[in-house]
Amino acid sequence: MSGGHEHEHDVEYTAPLGETELRVKALESLLTEKGLVDPRALDELIDLYEARVGPRNGARVVARAWVDPAYRKRLLENASAAIAELGFTGRQGEDMVVLENTPRVHNMVVCTLCSCYPWPVLGLPPVWYKSPPYRSRAVLDPRGVLREFGVAVGDEVEVRVWDSTAEVRYLVLPERPPDTEGRSEEELAALVTRDSMIGVGRPKAPERRPR
Repeated sequence: MSGGHEHEHDVEYTAPLGETELRVKALESLLTEKGLVDPRALDELIDLYEARVGPRNGARVVARAWVDPAYRKRLLENASAAIAELGFTGRQGEDMVVLENTPRVHNMVVCTLCSCYPWPVLGLPPVWYKSPPYRSRAVLDPRGVLREFGVAVGDEVEVRVWDSTAEVRYLVLPERPPDTEGRSEEELAALVTRDSMIGVGRPKAPERRPR
């Protein structure tokens, strides 16, 4: 294992809420009932991290790296600074490392101790990322986990598993899909999925353009 410490098939890794999550839900309900928390404000905050602040930001980083070799070089050398160039900074994203997938190397990310996750570029972590089955099996049987996510990796490809910590968080730079020459940066960003930036998925295939 290396490092420090939109999956559509969540069934395999959906786990019951833990004690801490149950306490949070109970506290949220109590505060809402007493009028101390506005549910609409809470929904807005969740939407901010799940949709607007989240994976769309990471997708923009990936798309820029696909079209701009100079930016890709900066991203791989100093990810935090390069990501900040696009305006994506903040808590849980201070110390970033970007891992590039190639035809010979496939990277995937896990956090075995808790659920460290780069919020500014990926938003809130999915349930399966925080679940004990994923956290243990990603280390013990990464190829098996990838197969369950629908990602086939040949024996000739080295699979590297990176363990996030409170000090370092990782973002996978997936391979650019074929047949995307001439696509705009915005079009390319639309192909980037959350799972491809964790390493358990691949970018979407581009739709064929009418002739």
